[in-house]
Amino acid sequence: MTRRTAITLALLLTIGSASPHAYLKLGAVVNGRVIAATWKQQPIGYFISERPGNGVTPMDLLAATQRATATWSGVPSANVRFAFQSMTSAPAEGIDGKTVLGFIDRPDLDRVLGATSFMIDTATGEIAEADIFFNSRFAFSVAPNGQADRVDLESVVLHELGHLLGLGHSAIGETERNSSGSRQVIGSGSVMFPIAMMAGATADRALQPDDIAGISDLYPAGQILDAGGIVGRVTKNGQGVMGAHVVAFNPETGILVGNFTLDTDGAFVIARLPSGPYILRVEPLDDAEPDSFFPGAIDTDFRVTYAPRMIVAPSGGSSPTIEIQVRPK
Repeated sequence: MTRRTAITLALLLTIGSASPHAYLKLGAVVNGRVIAATWKQQPIGYFISERPGNGVTPMDLLAATQRATATWSGVPSANVRFAFQSMTSAPAEGIDGKTVLGFIDRPDLDRVLGATSFMIDTATGEIAEADIFFNSRFAFSVAPNGQADRVDLESVVLHELGHLLGLGHSAIGETERNSSGSRQVIGSGSVMFPIAMMAGATADRALQPDDIAGISDLYPAGQILDAGGIVGRVTKNGQGVMGAHVVAFNPETGILVGNFTLDTDGAFVIARLPSGPYILRVEPLDDAEPDSFFPGAIDTDFRVTYAPRMIVAPSGGSSPTIEIQVRPK
């Protein structure tokens, strides 16, 4: 008998305004090793709940989902396929053997636009079932150019489908505190950033390089000849830093791809990078709540630091290991 565990990830709206592996992923620990949670069989069949939303219909949700699934499936370096099954009266929650997307009224979650829950086989990492609910407490829109006083549904669907595929959150984004103490997004470089852009924005209908690198790492479509990786360690006072955000920036193309140090040695891997030179920047997680990324304690007591030299991600290989030393704040 296989063991299964449930995981839930949410996309937040700001009101009023193990061993190193690439990218934050859902997963199971088997014999001390992290196994990424993925769908082993494709296409991924999904149902749309018949419950209406706030300002949008179930058919609107179906259309937005079909556009979003086409966006993920359209990544040439990833093998991702979906298949719509039918409309259903089943809610987008509970264990029923169906992967359902639908609206649920959750007034208790007054900052949560949507959330994805999973059943994962902890022996193999296979995702057995997933549900995505969109909080009908919020007014959504499917207007082609967005609607100023409503949240763009397709953008939220695209984010939650990233979770459904097994991706965790990205930290490529910038926020600031408003007068109420909430965070407001002032710049986002990834659909998988955990805080949504303001109502009316539609920029998150398109995947960014960070999203593409992550999904290509989870579901690689063969060998990517013109891709490389950067590996290294982040240390402070000679000890590894856990949970540091490492960003690779290509000054020639403007590409930004990030990852994290994922163990107590401070090791990181940034994979699936278009080959070329990169500037590396290390920063603490301070543009969203740390528990949006990591379930446990991480080190945020250090200053933003750049690698002492540019690093080349070689075509078809990885860079030599680089150590980046940070200092306490």
